[in-house]
Amino acid sequence: MRKNFGAKPILYPEPVLIVATYDENGTPDAMNAAWGGTADEDKLFLCLSADHKTTKNLVKRKAFTVSVGTKQQLVPCDYVGVVSANNTPDKFQKTGWHAVKSEFVDAPVIEELPLCFECELESYDEDTCMLLGKVKNVSADERILNEKGKVDVKKLAPITFDPVQNTYLELGEVVGYAFRDGLQLK
Repeated sequence: MRKNFGAKPILYPEPVLIVATYDENGTPDAMNAAWGGTADEDKLFLCLSADHKTTKNLVKRKAFTVSVGTKQQLVPCDYVGVVSANNTPDKFQKTGWHAVKSEFVDAPVIEELPLCFECELESYDEDTCMLLGKVKNVSADERILNEKGKVDVKKLAPITFDPVQNTYLELGEVVGYAFRDGLQLK
């Protein structure tokens, strides 16, 4: 037996994505965006309403970064999702984060968040809130790399949002091997 919930955004895992921009004065801003993901090899999509200060910034500057929320940075990641820079201009400073200008786009890279997608705005539809960004670079802090120089998900400790329980969960356990385990049925 199945229970119907209707149309609800309960797809798992739902990433915790921190979108960062510069405002008109060059001040960094960030917001938590749970609705987003990869759209192609070099594209990300996000669902962002037009009234967010961060959305206004990225539409104006045509650039933004998207960092993966982590267990170690859970509190500031949640904070930038519950407070608006429209009312709290020093929101970014209160997180304790440090911003460094991206070498690839006109947007800040948050030093404390070790995996960052540096993007140019490709399109934004204010009516549907759908945004598409072209990834110009992905940068990773060396502390989350394995011995082969690849991102190690356990070192990254990404968190995911559970929209049903309103909780954050940690990702990281290996349960199988892609492009291999399914071959058993071939």
